[in-house]
Amino acid sequence: MQKPEAKVATFRRAWFLALFCMVLMMAWSAPALAQKEHKHRRGQENASADEKAHKHKDKGEKAPSVADLWNDPGDIKGRDLFDGPGGKEHEPHGPMTFVEEDTKGSNPKFDLKDGNGETWKAKVGVEAQPETAAVRLLWAVGYFADDDYFLPQLQVQGMPQLKRGGNVADPNGTVRNVRLKYRAAKKEGTWKWDHNPFTGTREMNGLRVMMALVNNWDLKDENNAIYKEKDDGRRIYLVSDVGASFGRTGYHYYGGWSKNDAAAYAHSKFISHIHKDSVDFNEPTHPPFIYVFGLIRWARHLHERGTTKHIPRADAKWIGGLLAQLTPEQINDAFRAAGYNDAQIAVLAGALRDRIAQLNRL
Repeated sequence: MQKPEAKVATFRRAWFLALFCMVLMMAWSAPALAQKEHKHRRGQENASADEKAHKHKDKGEKAPSVADLWNDPGDIKGRDLFDGPGGKEHEPHGPMTFVEEDTKGSNPKFDLKDGNGETWKAKVGVEAQPETAAVRLLWAVGYFADDDYFLPQLQVQGMPQLKRGGNVADPNGTVRNVRLKYRAAKKEGTWKWDHNPFTGTREMNGLRVMMALVNNWDLKDENNAIYKEKDDGRRIYLVSDVGASFGRTGYHYYGGWSKNDAAAYAHSKFISHIHKDSVDFNEPTHPPFIYVFGLIRWARHLHERGTTKHIPRADAKWIGGLLAQLTPEQINDAFRAAGYNDAQIAVLAGALRDRIAQLNRL
């Protein structure tokens, strides 16, 4: 008769064997499931786009068009990637006064008012630099973007200790390495990568490529914004949070989540598969299998992974052609505006140019 200790050992071995087999089965089936989900999503998106067009028509509103997502940038070589979308004329000037904290997201954020009474959204932490650079690259090729500026230090009057982030200011109110964002338009809501009016268009596929280009792995729908312009009531669509960029392509067992890591960005894989008519990008990477113990988080990351898969090669090459018009000086300026030093700029800009070349070889 088997001893109790032996029974426990046998049970443990059987349990670990079953778990190991389950993980292997999930690893084997994940690509097929992802492709199946992608096809299902595309069908849902097409239906959703038709439904939205009818809803706008019923309300007497103009249905969204690609002009609400992307505008022809014209002379790309003439764009100023140091001052970015807001230009030199709209760069922030003090004095800045604290208004209130924004506790959404994972980075310390708060609202400020400048001397002209305009409100700016400040973000400090690891996302401040990569977001400033990524915004400039999106704007350079025609996508809508916020007016973002990076300041190595900023004097803030009445700066308190924050609920998220604690005391981010020096005793005299100086906040270091801060990104300031401005948009005059009113935010009306968010849009989904799965269900939006632009599904299947060259411009939407180009935006999906741009997320892979900068390794923005945080593709939650809540990071996408719909703004209504004050002057003409026009609605524009943009990715309003691209801070999780320029690091690895997602979560890794070593090092966890990665962003704002020049070396990790340069060593990460860009294109994972090239098919006859489409291309898959490596970002975001497959969520670790340990996430199966948190099924909601696992499902969300697996779902987001489809955003940069099965993109028509022609559309990927189209956005690559626009990016190829950027000069090395412009690319350097995008990173210089974000406060990177010369060594970091050399690594980041070199890796970015290599990725643009890969797109143009498709």
